[in-house]
Amino acid sequence: MTLTGITPPAMESGATPEPRSDVAIAAETSGRPGDSRAPMTNLIDAYLDALRELDALKRDRKRVARKLRAESELRPWQVELLKLQRHLEAHRMRMIVLFEGRDAAGKGGTIRRVSRYMNEKHYRVVALGKPTEEQRSEWYFQRYAAQLPAGGEMVLFDRSWYNRAMVEPVFGFCTEEEYENFMLGVTGFEKDLVRQGTVLVKLYFSVTKEEQSRRFARRDTDPLRQWKFSQIDMQAQDRWDEFTTRKYEMIKRTGTPSAPWVIIRSGDKQRARLNAMKVILNAVDYKDRDKELDFDTDDDVVLPGTLEVVRMEAERARSGSFTS
Repeated sequence: MTLTGITPPAMESGATPEPRSDVAIAAETSGRPGDSRAPMTNLIDAYLDALRELDALKRDRKRVARKLRAESELRPWQVELLKLQRHLEAHRMRMIVLFEGRDAAGKGGTIRRVSRYMNEKHYRVVALGKPTEEQRSEWYFQRYAAQLPAGGEMVLFDRSWYNRAMVEPVFGFCTEEEYENFMLGVTGFEKDLVRQGTVLVKLYFSVTKEEQSRRFARRDTDPLRQWKFSQIDMQAQDRWDEFTTRKYEMIKRTGTPSAPWVIIRSGDKQRARLNAMKVILNAVDYKDRDKELDFDTDDDVVLPGTLEVVRMEAERARSGSFTS
């Protein structure tokens, strides 16, 4: 609809007028003082509302299209994960995947994609809450040991015993002695798991401070995501450097040949999810692997923990402190 009878604003001498949309003109004139054409004003308001709704629908359509493309890209790998699960069942193998990383690093979203089509009888997602007073008096690993897989089962830990290596010391939820006892004992605990046949995959999702801040802002303003934003999350940015130091110590001291850390750069969630699936699949030599798929991980996304330590040490030598 073209609006007529509207005088354009005065232009500076020699200036080229900018093209002006009907929406802009309508918005400018709809509330003009002394305008007695109420029906026209109402019509313009209705027109503006319709355009806003149309723009919102277009944005929603684009988001849905992107999401569908992303889900379609993951589908062949989800089929492979089903093959892996059948292999674990057939051979009564035990598998543990640890998902660690800062808040809003993409752990939960990746777990949902990994487990989406799995047989619920043979996998579990474990996300333990704050320990009770009784549990605090027990051997630290006891409540985690109770969640370990049986033969033919895969367990995905959404945060794990490594809470004691990062979250707990940063927020003062454990003593320095408890922290050191954990750091000295965890490698032996994991060595026993692997020695007795458990497949253990340790993933650390790495996100930048800027990207974490952006994701927090989205959670804070989106009613569908606000439940994800906790009081602890609110402090994560302020305690960024403390978390970085604990991350360095954890990866350096607890990564071993039998239970190495794998770093997943998760700035791009889709690439992080896809590559995390590849790491999990590559941990087991299962049957009927699709030879048409490329199981090599992206070097820009996946990094061995040992190389992450080297990178962080070089960064510290260069600037005097960790900067990421």
